[in-house]
Amino acid sequence: MRAPFACDPARSRGRLHPEEESAFRSCFQRDRDRIIHASAFRRLKHKTQVFVEHEGDFYRTRLTHSIEVAQVARTISNALDLDTDLTEAVALAHDLGHTPFGHTGEDALDALMAPYGGFDHNAQTIRIVTALERHYAEFDGLNLTWETLEGIAKHNGPVTGDLPYALAEYDAVHPLELPTHAGAEAQVAALADDIAYNNHDLHDGLRARLFTEADIAALPVVGAAYAEVDRLYPGLEAARRRHEALRRVFGAMVADVIGTASARLAEAAPECPEAVRRLGAPVIAFSAEMHAAIQEIRAFLFERMYRASSVMEQRMRVTAAVNDLFPIYLERPELMPGRWQPQIAAASGPAALARLVADYIAGMTDRYALQSHARLTGVDVMTDAT
Repeated sequence: MRAPFACDPARSRGRLHPEEESAFRSCFQRDRDRIIHASAFRRLKHKTQVFVEHEGDFYRTRLTHSIEVAQVARTISNALDLDTDLTEAVALAHDLGHTPFGHTGEDALDALMAPYGGFDHNAQTIRIVTALERHYAEFDGLNLTWETLEGIAKHNGPVTGDLPYALAEYDAVHPLELPTHAGAEAQVAALADDIAYNNHDLHDGLRARLFTEADIAALPVVGAAYAEVDRLYPGLEAARRRHEALRRVFGAMVADVIGTASARLAEAAPECPEAVRRLGAPVIAFSAEMHAAIQEIRAFLFERMYRASSVMEQRMRVTAAVNDLFPIYLERPELMPGRWQPQIAAASGPAALARLVADYIAGMTDRYALQSHARLTGVDVMTDAT
C-alpha cells in the first residue's frame, strides 16, 4: 500500500529525454538499476569514506557506505509506505560525485577550482548523472526521472542563492524546483545517510583503535546500548559485544525517525507528494532528543576520529597529491586519456578546461590518483617524508 503522499511512478514527471518505459520495471526501479550499472558507482569501491583506501580491507568505502545507506533508507521508506525504489535510487546515487580521498579531496579541489566556479560533490553528482556518464546512444548521462534528480539535488535540503555550477546548468533546461524541500523519499535517503555514517564511523574508529568502548560509553544512545548488551549477555566476547551494541544504536536511530516522521505526517496530512514539498520544513526528521544525541556523537567523532593525528597526516599527504595533479593536467591536458581529448579540444576557454580537469580528477579512485601522482611527479606521497 502506497501512501497518498508517496511518489507514484505512474505519475512521474518523466525524463528530460522521453523514453518508452520498461514493461517489467517501474521508472524508479529503472533509475536505480542505471545508477548501479554506472561507471561512477563502480568506482566508489576504491574511494575513501574516512580512511584512505589502501589502509585496510575492513574499513568502509564510499561504495559500502552507499549500500548501507540504501538498506537503512529502504527500511524507513517501507515503514512509512513510501516508494522504496525511488528512495533506494536516491540513496545509491547520493555520493557519486565524491572525489578520491573523501571530503579531503573535495576541499582541495574546491580551493583549486575557486577561480572557475568551485567544486561541490553534490553538484558533481548531478553533473555525472546528467552529462558525464556517456554510454547511451540517444543522450548523455543516465536520463533519470525528475523525482530522482530532485532527490539528489536536494540531498541536503532546499538549494537557494547562487546555484553550484552543475545545478545551475541542468536546472536551466529541466527545472527541479530547487528552493522547495524534496519529496518524502529523498528526505528519507538524507536521514539514512546520517544514520549510516554515524554508526559505521563509530565501528571503523573502534577498529582503527582511535578510541575504545570505554571512551564512547558516556555517549547518548551508545552507552545505553552497551549497557543493555552487558545485561543480556554478560561476559560476551569483545567483537560480538561491539556488534550487538552498535546494531542497537542503529536500530534506535531508525526507530526514532520512523516514529517522528509518522507523527509529523499524521499531523500535516499531506494529500500528495507536492504537498510534502510545500510544507516548508522537513517531514522526515529525528526527534529533538535524538537530534541532540547525534550532535554529541558527531562532536566526539570529529575530535577523536576526523581530526585524529593519524587521519590528519593522511589528509595532508593526499591534499598534496590533488594540489600537484590539478596544475599538471591543466597545463598539459594531453596527459588525460584519449576519450577526454575531444572535449578538451572543444573547451571554450580556461574555465571550461579547468572544469574538465576537475571532472577527471574527481572521477579517480584513491589508488588511481596516487598512482597517477607517483607516475607524473616521481613522488609517493604516502611513503615519502614530508
